[in-house]
Amino acid sequence: MAKNNDGGKAGFRGFPFVSHLRVFEPLEAFSDEDQLAFTAQRHRTRADIEAAEAEDSLQRISRVVADPFPHASSKEVRVLHYPSAQGVTSTFYCPTQLMVRSTLAAETLIENMKGPLSNVLLPEAAREAHQNRLDPDELADSIDKIHTRAATWGVPFSWFALIHEDDHSEVVEVEGRVQTVRIAAPLTQAVERAAEASRNLATAAPDLDLLADLSELSTWMENFHTNSIIELDYGAVADVVFPDESPFDVRQGIEALAEGDMTGAAAAYRRLASRWIPVRQLGRAS
Repeated sequence: MAKNNDGGKAGFRGFPFVSHLRVFEPLEAFSDEDQLAFTAQRHRTRADIEAAEAEDSLQRISRVVADPFPHASSKEVRVLHYPSAQGVTSTFYCPTQLMVRSTLAAETLIENMKGPLSNVLLPEAAREAHQNRLDPDELADSIDKIHTRAATWGVPFSWFALIHEDDHSEVVEVEGRVQTVRIAAPLTQAVERAAEASRNLATAAPDLDLLADLSELSTWMENFHTNSIIELDYGAVADVVFPDESPFDVRQGIEALAEGDMTGAAAAYRRLASRWIPVRQLGRAS
């Protein structure tokens, strides 16, 4: 497990815990225009882009007129240098897709927060202006192939089924605090792991929400180049839970269910619950 002490401004305090699941594709998966824009950023650090995104978010939400949407698309990209088993490092790219992600986040907020409060946070005029800035065809293509998924106040258990504790990982520390932990694996491995977990759950526990979540993730992963890399980025919650054995506990729990070992499955769930329920309760704390 690599350690990186150059976390920069990543993990701004005061933000809710946000974790991300990202797919990084090889350069050939993108258009010629995107390839030119992305290769120009191949030496940009992750800390730089995390800091820039956090600063941009603060500027948007502090506008005099309520309007949290970005006003222009960009070709910003996160870059992952991933070492192969042969010791050769390859470069992969995950575009930020801020415009389309803002659209999806706004739709989710409106669905979950009906009433006048949603209009205060996302005024109708701001939503209409944002829609007018979007290219319908580009939006449809991006929604079908969104590279980044986000979760607040915890990591979905289905994400842990895609990675193993011995996958390539990086711990980012600043002044003794863990800013984030990133665990990455080839997409083909993640697809196989999701399929195996789904088979076990379909037989032993077909009514579990985890099975539906894994099926949805499997469909999502089919959209990307087979040589891609998937990465779980814990974000600031890593400082609370690291070192974390959740990938092992999820796998053990599913295997125990498949074997009819209810005691083992319950023990794995208790370990997960003791670790993550307190984190999720922070999201409801005042």
